[in-house]
Amino acid sequence: MPPASDPSELPTMIRDTSAQDRRIEPTPARRRWLVPGAAGAVVLLALVSGLPTLARLLSAGASASAAGLRIAEVRRGTLTRDISAQGKVVAAASPTLYTTAAGTVTFLVHAGDKVEQDEVLAEVDSPELTNKLAQERSTLDSLELEVERADIDNRQKLLAARKLLDQAGIDRQTAVRDLERNTRGYALGAIAEINVLRAKDALAKAELDVAHAEQDAKLLGERLAFELKTKRLARERQRLLVAELQRQVDRLKVRAPVAGQVGQLLVPQRANVAANTGLLTVVDLSALEVELPVPEVFAHDLAIGMPAEILDHGQTYRGEVSAVSPEVVNGQVVARVRFGADKPAGLRQSQQLTTRILIDERPNVLLVERGSFVDAGGGRVAYVVRNGVAERTAIRLGATSLNAVEIVAGVKEGDRIVISGTDAFNGAQRIVLN
Repeated sequence: MPPASDPSELPTMIRDTSAQDRRIEPTPARRRWLVPGAAGAVVLLALVSGLPTLARLLSAGASASAAGLRIAEVRRGTLTRDISAQGKVVAAASPTLYTTAAGTVTFLVHAGDKVEQDEVLAEVDSPELTNKLAQERSTLDSLELEVERADIDNRQKLLAARKLLDQAGIDRQTAVRDLERNTRGYALGAIAEINVLRAKDALAKAELDVAHAEQDAKLLGERLAFELKTKRLARERQRLLVAELQRQVDRLKVRAPVAGQVGQLLVPQRANVAANTGLLTVVDLSALEVELPVPEVFAHDLAIGMPAEILDHGQTYRGEVSAVSPEVVNGQVVARVRFGADKPAGLRQSQQLTTRILIDERPNVLLVERGSFVDAGGGRVAYVVRNGVAERTAIRLGATSLNAVEIVAGVKEGDRIVISGTDAFNGAQRIVLN
């Protein structure tokens, strides 16, 4: 082939890699083994450090996410057993007033009015009762006259009896003198003996008349005193009857037994009511209590006299449990808390107040925050977290409160316990927490 005249048409030259190569100096044998040895050491250290974790992973029955669990630390402190509930204000004394007789009622107050003690709240017009009182009073007046008349008659009869006794005494004195005169005449021979004997008989008769007059006067006085006493007893009985009727008539004016507020009127104004019908209620605002429901589980712990705290507008007031219902309704019992020396001003019935009852305090005990683990495990087991593994552990619980629970055995201070629900663990002995 003829040579090309144009340089661009010359064939392309293929270049080698000589320009890219560089000389590598030979490495000593010690440096060749250094890098692989270091890498092996790192791998070995990782295996040694991860061996416990690997062992736990292999020994655990399952795994769970720690993000959805609540874990609390066991600590030592004072466990305060208390009950906190929302209660309502009720009146400790809220009497209902009744009428004692049938009649027409007239109210002098309205519902919600404030009243003072013994203030007349209503009047009942009972013609039957008032007429009966008037009749019995008339009978009492008659008996009063009978007693006065009997007293006068007794004094007159006793005077007559005394008169007879005095006459008998005078007759005896006369007989004594006749006997003395006849005795002297007989001694002088001027009077016969028969006259002396007659004078003696007359004296004996006069003495007998005196003795009988004295007995008659005594018996008459006793009989008259008995009759007068009988009439006086009848008068006293009538007085008691009149007093009772007067009391019933006075009670037709219905008075407030306590100072407070009229609750509600139970019958309409000017209504004709029967005896023993409820008319109205009075609320004693000075003796208010807080009524609160308590869960049944705390019912056996409640006792009258336990201290309590009542919260109103940020202030705490002292109180004490005054009553506990013996009946359980809908899983709850009703307790009442009485205010102490101080109480909030302006309380109203049915007002809502937060109340806390202090059941017990136990110092220096192991306790943990209360959670659903108490109910889930029946209070006998808990999952103790150590090195990322929750291990099922037998425990024994003591006293419980709303916020904490006492642990008697099974754990020590500083242990961490899963206090939230552990249903996802399915009762496994060990659970790895991711």
